[in-house]
Amino acid sequence: MIKEIKFTDNALKQINHLLSTKDKGSFFRIAIKGGGCSGFQYDFSFEKEQQNDDLKYQNILIDKNSADLLKGSEVDYVEELIGNSFKINNPQTKSSCGCGVSFSL
Repeated sequence: MIKEIKFTDNALKQINHLLSTKDKGSFFRIAIKGGGCSGFQYDFSFEKEQQNDDLKYQNILIDKNSADLLKGSEVDYVEELIGNSFKINNPQTKSSCGCGVSFSL
């Protein structure tokens, strides 16, 4: 169970909408991966199976390491003039790059 990460209604609505276009039983995965200009970046993908180290909230999976780095975060889905996207407000982030995709801890 993912307890220390908040999902806004907009994020949950968009995740459920995206999953409605996938095979039944699919999951939405949020992960933190190395890369980007600041060292880390968020990764959003779809999975068919839950892994042993995954934490689950509704139909959302986050691996344990990523969940630790997301502790205290809020996941939102925003619609802006430059496009629609998931935004993560992570209090553990020390800095981020101008593109808003990459960050450092």
